[in-house]
Amino acid sequence: MSPHEPLLTPTLVAVCVVMAVLAALVNRVVLHGSLWAPPGAALRAAVQLAAVSAVLVVALQQLWSSVVVLTMMFTVASFTAARRSQALHGAGWLAVALAAGMVAVIPLLLLTGIVPLAGVALVPVFGIVLGGTMTATAVAARRALDALGEHHGEIEAALSLGFSERFSRMMVIQRPLSDALIPNLDQARTAGLVTLPGAFVGVLLATGSATQAGAVQVLVLVALLLAQVCGVAVAGELVARGSITRSDP
Repeated sequence: MSPHEPLLTPTLVAVCVVMAVLAALVNRVVLHGSLWAPPGAALRAAVQLAAVSAVLVVALQQLWSSVVVLTMMFTVASFTAARRSQALHGAGWLAVALAAGMVAVIPLLLLTGIVPLAGVALVPVFGIVLGGTMTATAVAARRALDALGEHHGEIEAALSLGFSERFSRMMVIQRPLSDALIPNLDQARTAGLVTLPGAFVGVLLATGSATQAGAVQVLVLVALLLAQVCGVAVAGELVARGSITRSDP
């Protein structure tokens, strides 16, 4: 496919439909899962991306409208992380963890001029970093809460020895917090060798320059690492201090 050819073609739509149907059949016949889950997810993604594309065509033209889009993205990410954490109380505090990750990265990119203060550049970078941080933060909180339930006896033993409640909980949840970072660490380690991440492919298709695509992808991967580490650290602290729980306060 030439870079100058339109990407959205009947052939592309047909191929996507075929892949969704094949995924549904394998999921049902081999894995005994839902026949409609893969096509439903694909259809939802198509509808959501079509709607977002229509909005971004207008929103990215002005900085103020781009900020509105970024605010909406952050709000949705906060609610999604809270739901995925499966916490009963204090899940809303995960918005603080997400904010910590974004504050650690976005100002640095803007102040150095690496990412220009324009919606067309800021929204994609913000979205990629926010999405990765949301996933890592939600997983970290959920696994930390799982660990607290599974190792309640160890926490009680530490408390009986005179350790603080925060320290006792942190000893139990340190490993789950680290595990939440594994997917992005693996992606960074295998980038270019096993996988070609999305930012690399996108820039390559848009510009045709492998060097520029590689530079952008390195920037995104390192930004994700910093944002996720900060987000997971704050999420872990919130769980250790009892701000996020699965029991009554």
